[in-house]
Amino acid sequence: MADSKRDYYEVLGVSKDANDNDLKKAYRVLAKKYHPDVDPGNKDSEKLFKEASEAYAVLSDSEKRRQYDQFGHAAFDNGGGGPGGFGGFDFNSADFGDIFGDIFGDLFGGGGRRGRSSNGPMKGANIRHRVRISFEEAVFGCEKEIEVMLKEPCTSCHGSGAKPGTSPETCTKCGGKGQVVYTQQSFFGTVQNVQTCPNCHGSGKIIKDKCTSCGGTGYTSTRKRIKVSIPAGIDNGQSVRIRDKGEPGANGGPRGDLLVEVNVSRHPIFQRQDMHIFSTVSISYAQAALGSDIRISTVDGDVIYTIKAGTKTDTKVRLKGKGVPSLRSAQVRGDHYVTLIIQTPERLSAEAKEALRRFDALTGDSLNQTAGMVSDDGSKKKGFFEKVKEAFEEV
Repeated sequence: MADSKRDYYEVLGVSKDANDNDLKKAYRVLAKKYHPDVDPGNKDSEKLFKEASEAYAVLSDSEKRRQYDQFGHAAFDNGGGGPGGFGGFDFNSADFGDIFGDIFGDLFGGGGRRGRSSNGPMKGANIRHRVRISFEEAVFGCEKEIEVMLKEPCTSCHGSGAKPGTSPETCTKCGGKGQVVYTQQSFFGTVQNVQTCPNCHGSGKIIKDKCTSCGGTGYTSTRKRIKVSIPAGIDNGQSVRIRDKGEPGANGGPRGDLLVEVNVSRHPIFQRQDMHIFSTVSISYAQAALGSDIRISTVDGDVIYTIKAGTKTDTKVRLKGKGVPSLRSAQVRGDHYVTLIIQTPERLSAEAKEALRRFDALTGDSLNQTAGMVSDDGSKKKGFFEKVKEAFEEV
């Protein structure tokens, strides 16, 4: 009867809003735990395995899950389109095939029925190398020469790995396929598992007499000097890929690549964020009050920038197009942002102190007044910055 069955969500140990991935993970854990081949003859494990499989068969099917959520177990009674008992499961479906392939691989070794030939052409592994460059080299690009150890075909055996005068022989265990098939009797019947051949390690060839120069590998390591073009705009941690300079491929496959990771040194003045450069420049109180032409250092050299009278500290100015070039287009550049900091002098000469006293006397409480106001006699009052200018011109 339907009422005697446990709730399918309870069986799998998932919530009712579990997604497909949650269901698959939960079922895989239970299937691996209660699989009959794990504990042959254990009726309790077999019962729990059937229960979990039935629950997964329903909940992993969107239409069956919809019916179950609406009507419960009754949705599949009396031929109502349910799994039809344990014997009605389609274990050849994609989901069950993936799960059981993983389980058999874990239980018995190998890659299950989904294994592919391991003696086909395979690309070689990538080689990684690091190079340090300056801040300016990262901005404008540069060329570096590095030394790496590269494997080259052995000149004695010409890459075969066999002693000169001999040749590799076809592996008798796998017949040159590089894989062997094992047949396993399971709860579901006969299951075939594919494993890499233990004799030839997937190459399909056996070398009886190894080349003494390379030890049978077919390659010898050589130190090579390689020029690397670092593109303008590269950032710290990014890599330059050099094709076909990695490890040799297997079974006629192409070589891997050389990945050169760039480490950019810190700059004493500039900081970088994406394509923009940031720096700070100190200006005097007089320059801030009166306005002035100041010199600003950029990666392109010094530039002259005119600051306005009355500039406040922490004012930010933008130097358009003085930032970092884009990696995609060297003609596109970021900007350089400069924060102006008013520098308060720590040491003053007697003459400078006197000038500041005159300045203070001239301005009085006019810091809060508006320049250009009219005095009682009708004359125009001098503004704050005019008084500052006068004070310093008298020095």
